[in-house]
Amino acid sequence: MDITIVITVIASLFVVIGAAEPFAARVRLPYSVILAVLGIMIGAGATFFLRTTLTDALNPVAEAILGLPIRSNVFLYVFLPTLLFQATLGMNLRRMLDDWVPILTLAVVAVVVATLSVGYALSWASTLPLAACLLIGSIVSTTDPSAVVSIFRSISAPRRLARIIEGESLLNDAAAIALFGLFMGFVMLGLPDPKLSDALARFPMLIAGGVVTGWVAARIAVWVMGLFSRHELAQISISVALPYLAYIVAEQSVGASGVIAVVAAGLTLNLTAPGRLPPQSWTNLRELWDVLAHWAGALIFILAALLIPRLLEEVRLEDFLLVGVVVVAAIIARAAILFGLMPLLTSLKISPAVERPYRVAILWGGLRGAVTLALALAVTESFRVPDDIQRVVGILATGFTLFTLLVQGTTLRWIIGRFGLDRLSPLDEALSRQVVAVALQTVREDVAHTTDRYDLNRDTVRSEAKRFGERLDAVVKMAEENGRILDRDRIALGLIALAGHERDTILEHMRERTISARMAELVLSDADRLIEAARTQGRIGYQKSARRSVAYGQAFRAAVLLHGRLGISGPLAQMTADRFELLLAQRLIMRDLGTFIDGRIRRIHGRRVAELLHELLSRRIENVETALEGLRLQYPGYAEELERRFIRRTALRMEEREYVAMRDDGLIGAEVYTALIQELATRRGAAEERPRLDVAVQREAFVRQFPFFADLDNAIVKRLTRSLATRYFNAGEVIVRKEISGTRVFFIASGAVELESAGQSWRLGRGEMFGQMALLTNRARRADVRAIAPTTVLVLDEDRFRRLLKRSKALREAVRLSAEKRGIDPSILLPEG
Repeated sequence: MDITIVITVIASLFVVIGAAEPFAARVRLPYSVILAVLGIMIGAGATFFLRTTLTDALNPVAEAILGLPIRSNVFLYVFLPTLLFQATLGMNLRRMLDDWVPILTLAVVAVVVATLSVGYALSWASTLPLAACLLIGSIVSTTDPSAVVSIFRSISAPRRLARIIEGESLLNDAAAIALFGLFMGFVMLGLPDPKLSDALARFPMLIAGGVVTGWVAARIAVWVMGLFSRHELAQISISVALPYLAYIVAEQSVGASGVIAVVAAGLTLNLTAPGRLPPQSWTNLRELWDVLAHWAGALIFILAALLIPRLLEEVRLEDFLLVGVVVVAAIIARAAILFGLMPLLTSLKISPAVERPYRVAILWGGLRGAVTLALALAVTESFRVPDDIQRVVGILATGFTLFTLLVQGTTLRWIIGRFGLDRLSPLDEALSRQVVAVALQTVREDVAHTTDRYDLNRDTVRSEAKRFGERLDAVVKMAEENGRILDRDRIALGLIALAGHERDTILEHMRERTISARMAELVLSDADRLIEAARTQGRIGYQKSARRSVAYGQAFRAAVLLHGRLGISGPLAQMTADRFELLLAQRLIMRDLGTFIDGRIRRIHGRRVAELLHELLSRRIENVETALEGLRLQYPGYAEELERRFIRRTALRMEEREYVAMRDDGLIGAEVYTALIQELATRRGAAEERPRLDVAVQREAFVRQFPFFADLDNAIVKRLTRSLATRYFNAGEVIVRKEISGTRVFFIASGAVELESAGQSWRLGRGEMFGQMALLTNRARRADVRAIAPTTVLVLDEDRFRRLLKRSKALREAVRLSAEKRGIDPSILLPEG
């Protein structure tokens, strides 16, 4: 085949890809549907011109199109890893982890239910063996979320909903292909009725092997990228090799799922690379993968669609009945998940509530695409699969795909419009008109200043000002007639806007390199949680999410347990350093939000809402300061090291700006600029390194800050340091309960606690202790103790406390004063004193 014709055909396909997207937007149809239709038309047209006797002029082009090396291994080894890997890089994994239960449940359960539903329905309606029917079920169980997600984003559907659909589809593909491999093996071995238990028993091993392979490959890739820290193109090249090597090693060497390996590699790279790569390198890497995935996604649809005329050549009348069985069974299986399992997960509070109209849109938007066709093509190419099964698999998979694309895809937007999902709510409509009114007032003032500056013709200025004023009056009148917005709704909208501005501020700091890319990912996740919480639960949800952002998580508690029980301090040191940097980044960002409240929010929502938002912001800053102060006390000097690092990074960024300005003004040439930037990059590499935190050394200095232990010698302090256990409590958590015998004493290292007894309450803060009265009097505790802020306490058992009491005069004096406050005779507690 002439190479020039092949290149011409491939280049023409890229022209089709480029023209398809604006055309899809113009006709308001999903992009994937347009690509599939174009692919079918190209394939059908090439077949027609090759077989027609009307002309032979286009035969070389038709032969080149039909002779393209379109095989299933091209889809599975080239295009599929590209799509899956880019999808993992584009995800906000920390937000995904919030919804891992519904995502994992919907993905795995949906695949299994769809496979079984379609498989047993076909087994009942046809003479095919059960193994072949289950194989078809696994092929059609994978969904393509691009159409419904793109429409959800265009209609401002809840972000969490789109995120769950994307995550479910990603794992859906992986699970479906793993099941396909199992049933394909049964069919090739000639097992007509395999035991379902045998298939499902092998399923976890495929998953686990793929996860381990992908994780190891990604860790090696990140390590190699770290060695090439000054060579951005080398780092990007390593990322391009990663998914394909992970896929091949998992499939050919480990015998696991290559798809799972690619997903695991992408997730691992997404979590670890931002902290190891320069921000611009990470951004460029993701942009390159966005382009590669766009091309791969478009080519896989077009090339797969080219095969449809070939796959349907031997279609029979009874095949249409079987396609109908597949359609009905697949829709019923999907409906069972959306209207049965999803409400159950919502009632158990492990999944967000999804309103019925959105569930209908998800049901109808479950399109099948290139992955389904690629798997069907793999069956038709296998000489070990009987010919009659090859024919039926190809026809049913192709017919079902065409139904979802041409029927569901073309009517999806109509369904969404029918349920009113494409219209603004009355609240959003009222707000939009008010925002337009405020914006036009600002524009009128800015235009007036601009016309004065340029001394424009006064008659023209007056004419345009009158026209603009008429429009402004009409908008203001419409906003006033639209009805009042409740204060509760104004507060929620103000909080959403505030969290959105917080997100923009984070991105600006990331671009300025004043905070690291890794910390930016963390605080961006917190900002997204604030937006969603304010949108769904208003002020209460915003406050809960704000408290969560400074709370101790389960991973941190596990690291504390590892350090305390096994002496493994690495994870605790890493997480504590992360927490230090995260709190400093939050404080830096929140201090810039007050101006936004006084400016934009006050003008749109009024003084009362602005004052309330200031109060909520002040509480957030206070909580961050409390948590940060606790860490400062535990690890004196470390916060200062991080602040010095921030100052150095800011100075380097300003220095870079000056060099750029001098180059643009012609004050320095390209050679001098390059030398200066290279020298700056060396110093920036040193400034990017985070100082190391030694938990053990810092802990001894922390204990010495307690006034109770001020009179102890060094040897006793070292032994005491080993004896004290550190416990972390979030605001609202109960530390001890009453009516329980006291066997431990608690020293408050940071934060504050509240004691409640007999309807009365009192508070204790840093440097104070509790639990000593119950221990020394051998009585049950008389008060509940609850943390009222993120609190760190040191815990000492009874024997060590009594020995310490004998050695420390300051501790005995503290116990004496505490006893006198409670009306207890100190001599009973301290007979020797």
